[in-house]
Amino acid sequence: MSVKDLYLQKRQAPADAIRQVRDGDMIIVPTGVGEPPALLTALSEARRDFRDVKVAQILALRKYGYIDAETAGHVRHVALFYGGVTRPGGQAGWVDFVPNYFSEIPALFARGQVPADVVFTMASPMDEHGYFSLGLAPDYTMAAVARARAIVLEVNPNVPFAYGNNHVHISQVAALVESSEPVLEVGLPTIGPVQEAIGKYVADLIDDGSTLQIGYGGIPDAVVMQLTHKHDLGIHTEMIGDGILTLLEAGAVTNRRKNYLPGKMVATFALGSRKLYQFIHRNPMLEMHPVDYTNDPFLAGQNDNLVAINATLQVDLLGQCGSESLGALPYSGTGGQADFVRAANRSKGGKAFIVVPSTAKNDTISRIVPTLNPGTHVTTSKNDVNYVVTEYGVAQLRGKSAKERARALIGIAHPDFRTELTEAAKKQGVL
Repeated sequence: MSVKDLYLQKRQAPADAIRQVRDGDMIIVPTGVGEPPALLTALSEARRDFRDVKVAQILALRKYGYIDAETAGHVRHVALFYGGVTRPGGQAGWVDFVPNYFSEIPALFARGQVPADVVFTMASPMDEHGYFSLGLAPDYTMAAVARARAIVLEVNPNVPFAYGNNHVHISQVAALVESSEPVLEVGLPTIGPVQEAIGKYVADLIDDGSTLQIGYGGIPDAVVMQLTHKHDLGIHTEMIGDGILTLLEAGAVTNRRKNYLPGKMVATFALGSRKLYQFIHRNPMLEMHPVDYTNDPFLAGQNDNLVAINATLQVDLLGQCGSESLGALPYSGTGGQADFVRAANRSKGGKAFIVVPSTAKNDTISRIVPTLNPGTHVTTSKNDVNYVVTEYGVAQLRGKSAKERARALIGIAHPDFRTELTEAAKKQGVL
């Protein structure tokens, strides 16, 4: 049977395709814009037909009907990283959470520690050889594809066909549906004067020829905006967004001086505009790979001068970063922050930056604190953190004593809180 015949044989309406799911199944859905709206809408509409089905995903972007406290016994969301859609349910207790390093989610599937019974994912149109691309987010999805009983694709002509390890053959597919709505676009975060100040401190420490990992957020994007004059930058990241396109268009990114995959940009998921998704399509400069490849500290760290830029919510005087909770209240997740901090620490000449505004709530709360708030989830440990940057400067911590760390961090805290922090450090016996 030809690949075209197989395609036609497996093409179904969404309401029929979701019947690949059985009670008790775990459905794996890709990060962000890789989520398939037609399939998840159909699942939502039929959710009362199922019992104890779970949908696991990093960063859900749409509020589908199944994300619902009243029907969580039928279909329940499992967050691998919270976003605005799933955070309320996580804080209320009816959305589950699985702690993880982004790079290790594929291993959780491979070892059976997290089941991967069914995959629902967006996919590009099939090529003449019978292959689809999961180019928006191969992340952990490719590992789930290797384990799943049923792979269900939502084929959309607006999904790019990307190079790299992100392809699924029609023979692997249990069912497919077709859709044509535009891929969800996610705009750049707001950048204000605080973000600009932090961005300048970081940009001044980034040398020509560095390879960049850039997290999502106003501060990482503020850094990007101040790198357009640099030369021969490379990209080895988890997320590719529109900020990286800005650097390409400015001529700052060439990838020529990368040690690992020179000439190539590497990422595991896309989050941005239609222009970004079109850029990914059959672009030999870019490869989209699974997250256990892109985020592996050993592999990423083979790039000399690897720069990792990630945001946090709170830092204590030892340098511990709480980037994913407000006290015990969950907010996001570990994601790839710890992966790339460790990768940059392995890299020859590497620099890992944790960026954070000095205050919150209109300057009434210091984000640099004597100790993390009770219950705070530690994302990046004191042993891994190197540079911490606020709008007041840079504290370089690795190799420094506890006393030196405290002094450096107090020095970049908001001036209104420095006396208070100093007194607290003295009471703790740090100063």
